[in-house]
Amino acid sequence: MKTKGAYLLLVLLIELGLLAFALAAAPQTCPANVEEGCSAASDDDWTGEFFPGIPKIKYEGPNSKNPLSFKWYNAEEVILGKKMKDWMRFSVAFWHTFRGTGADPFGAPTKMWPWEDGTNSLAMAKRRMRANFEFIKKLGLNRWCFHDRDIAPDGKTLAESNANLDEVVALAKELQGTEIRPLWGTAQLFMHPRYMHGAATSPEVAVYAYAAAQVKKAMEVTHYLGGENFVFWGGREGYQSLLNTDMERELDHLATFFQAAVDYKKKIGFNGTLLIEPKPQEPTKHQYDWDAATTISFLLKYGLKDKLKLNIECNHATLSGHSCHHELETARINGLLGNIDANTGDPQIGWDTDQFMTDISEATLVMLSVVRNGGLAPGGFNFDAKLRRESTDVEDIFLAHISGMDTMARGLRNVAKLVEDGSLAELVRNRYKTFDSELGALIEAGKADFETLEKKAMELGEPTVASGKQELAEMIFQSAL
Repeated sequence: MKTKGAYLLLVLLIELGLLAFALAAAPQTCPANVEEGCSAASDDDWTGEFFPGIPKIKYEGPNSKNPLSFKWYNAEEVILGKKMKDWMRFSVAFWHTFRGTGADPFGAPTKMWPWEDGTNSLAMAKRRMRANFEFIKKLGLNRWCFHDRDIAPDGKTLAESNANLDEVVALAKELQGTEIRPLWGTAQLFMHPRYMHGAATSPEVAVYAYAAAQVKKAMEVTHYLGGENFVFWGGREGYQSLLNTDMERELDHLATFFQAAVDYKKKIGFNGTLLIEPKPQEPTKHQYDWDAATTISFLLKYGLKDKLKLNIECNHATLSGHSCHHELETARINGLLGNIDANTGDPQIGWDTDQFMTDISEATLVMLSVVRNGGLAPGGFNFDAKLRRESTDVEDIFLAHISGMDTMARGLRNVAKLVEDGSLAELVRNRYKTFDSELGALIEAGKADFETLEKKAMELGEPTVASGKQELAEMIFQSAL
């Protein structure tokens, strides 16, 4: 009986420990003045480095065995006429890097970083912001990106939420100095229960108004911090069932919302690009910005094509049944490639795993689109990627970013090989060389009607169709890796 009692006591203690850990990790609502019980810490109680023992990460070349070094990313090196840092314009994503807990639908958080006190207080938000900028500087980067509610806690009212955000943003402005700025900011319009039916597509007019107010504030602070873009990710802008949904009305509301954002951007003098991030589903059954082509069609229908561009996420591309390269090319050839979320998914898993990209082949295809686009500025690459649940060392945050940056850098170097060799581009040109004829020129100019084409078909007889040389194209591509 004593053994059984000891066992039950042990189980109880473990369960209490897990409960305490979960409660510590749970988000809290804090007013701007941090009422008693919301935080036990002052703003400046953390002393010393957040990442002691980790030096500024430097380029050491591909032969280096030092995991805390760049093997392929050399910021100042010129590739295809542009410095590598200017091709990449890398950005640290605050939410995954400093708010990721390792929790998943089946398990409690696994990460409690040394600087965390278990609250979502204003004091804790400021401490995280200090950690963020130390991390950015040690990586040698000068850009970051954020959701409003990730950097500052929700208040009991919209006014309190705005006050919280103002206080944290004031610190961020100070810590940025003159060298660092946001690649983009955004409003988190998907987590709070008020957005369960959507934000701009909610059937509740009060929710629509609240979302507009939240975007207004988020755009103001992004502008204040010198941000270069503003992103809309509509995780709840879609439906679970068409039986209770007026899809046409919701799409009209969404377009009106975007137009209002365009108008306010001009009003406050924000010159950044507005970006829509397509995703097919999750958390909704069907998102209205399913993929690049769907989003472009939406922009065309509502006269917004010249007012917004796309932020393509590679993991979202695969969820929609496309390759990342396909989505990038669809955006690029329509003049709408504005930014890239540098991540990937697991082909064996059917959800948004947000992993750091480590596939050299995929990175090369991504960079092929970027080079064809002439770069991404004022957009760039943001690491919308998180550590695996089982990676719990502070050092892992650096290792993941170093790996992701080096992977994209290898992709760029491989594209340079393909461009300098020229064989792949020549193969593509040869496939379409018959259009470099008088008839081809007429067709491409829209001056060849069906009667003219019928006459030419009679003259030319049965066409001789050449090989597509796909295997050769793949061989050339692989040789660059």
